[in-house]
Amino acid sequence: MTWRRRDMLQLGGAAALAGALPAACGPQPTASPGAAAVPVGPADYALRIGTGLVELGKDKIVATTAYNGQFPGPLLRFKEGRRVIVDIRNDTDTPEQLHWHGQTLPVDVDGSSEEGTPFVPARGSRRIAFTPGPAGLRFYHSHVRAGADLAAGQYSGQVGPVYIEPLQDPGRYDQEVFLTLKEFEPTLSRGGDMAMDFLAPADTDPGLKSRGEKAMAASLAGGRSHGFEVGYGLFSINGRMLGQGDPIRVKPGQRVLFHVLNGSATEIRSLALPGHTFRVVALDGNPVPTPTEVPVLWLGTAERVSAVVEMNSPGVWILGDTADDDRGHGMGVVVEYASATGEPLWRPPPSAKWDYRIFARPGATAAAPDEVIDMIIDKNNAALSGFNQWTINGVAFSDARMEPMFHFRQGRRYRLRLRNASDDIHPIHLHRHTFEVTGVAGQPTAGVMKDVVMLGGYQAVEIDVLADNPGRTLFHCHQQLHMDFGLMCLFDYAG
Repeated sequence: MTWRRRDMLQLGGAAALAGALPAACGPQPTASPGAAAVPVGPADYALRIGTGLVELGKDKIVATTAYNGQFPGPLLRFKEGRRVIVDIRNDTDTPEQLHWHGQTLPVDVDGSSEEGTPFVPARGSRRIAFTPGPAGLRFYHSHVRAGADLAAGQYSGQVGPVYIEPLQDPGRYDQEVFLTLKEFEPTLSRGGDMAMDFLAPADTDPGLKSRGEKAMAASLAGGRSHGFEVGYGLFSINGRMLGQGDPIRVKPGQRVLFHVLNGSATEIRSLALPGHTFRVVALDGNPVPTPTEVPVLWLGTAERVSAVVEMNSPGVWILGDTADDDRGHGMGVVVEYASATGEPLWRPPPSAKWDYRIFARPGATAAAPDEVIDMIIDKNNAALSGFNQWTINGVAFSDARMEPMFHFRQGRRYRLRLRNASDDIHPIHLHRHTFEVTGVAGQPTAGVMKDVVMLGGYQAVEIDVLADNPGRTLFHCHQQLHMDFGLMCLFDYAG
């Protein structure tokens, strides 16, 4: 979620710190084994990576790296099952990776050097071809190591939405609106507590809590300060600060389908619209078994929510983050009914918890797995030049080794039991697969299919994965600061 960052000490010297840490772009380009031949013929889409200016609002212009000179990158609408050719041009001086988040693609095009995807070379280009899927809201983004360089990776403007049209779409809405949430002007900070009270169930594991608190107490007693965190100065929806762009124009009685993408590098975001509720119909692009109305959407880094809003409260409203500070610094957009006038209004939403289980199949039990894989996440406070180091089962990911930690066998069902011995929330992402959420904080559930799940502080989450997409598969926290400093590992497929 959002810290009250303006009460923290903001620290400079990021560039100096970056020089003492591993290179931002991570492993250098390598050929991908078995890579397909370069497709011929005209491209269906072209994406250009380059630096430019984004005008967030009056006198609020930021320099960043983006796609096709805009933020967010262009909305790409694919058709489920219809092959596409994409040309990617990199006009920067740094090798880049473009990751097709949430799609079940082969390693050659997924966009992860750890898996074996070739880089898009500096001042060079790459042509790729793939068959989009599954249907629903996906996105594309940079997937390189940023480290302490707050201009690289997803700290930049390299984020764009993807919508894969299903083969059969009932279209039960009157208007479709895509929203990309993103912060700019990142700075390094120390201190501050993350609010942890929006997730349900709220129960913590006493053993995990004891383990994490003992480790932190020992670190502080040894003279270390709290590790670096990242704060932001400017906030935006679709690249515009609240009140600086065109409003979303609606009519009474309309059903508006909002596709919301959290394109942040590090932040958990919330979104509310006074006088209205969201009927959640899909999470991470996947239809939920039980569409449910909620007053507030919560999205971990890289999560997506598709929700229908019945426009039955005429006026001029602010659709924005529930955090006053972030909304006041731009995280919002005006919703304007036809013929309505006046200043946009904001009212705090009713209190509500975010619970994946309410969207699940009532009373359902997940199928038994063929194998359970236990993974425990630990934090080594400020262990890397002031940055926190993160480990999975005691091991921090190493670009030098690149050794898979876990192994799948084709066709088997695996339950990943994720246990968090820190008080941070981790939005956990698995590449090239869709998983089923089968347990949250000790409570069983079934039917919710995702590719990112928020793992609460001192909690456990269980996700089930069907091993049906051979090749190296990257698993990581989607919080850039956590991923870059160890919270990542590789799966591969055994023979």
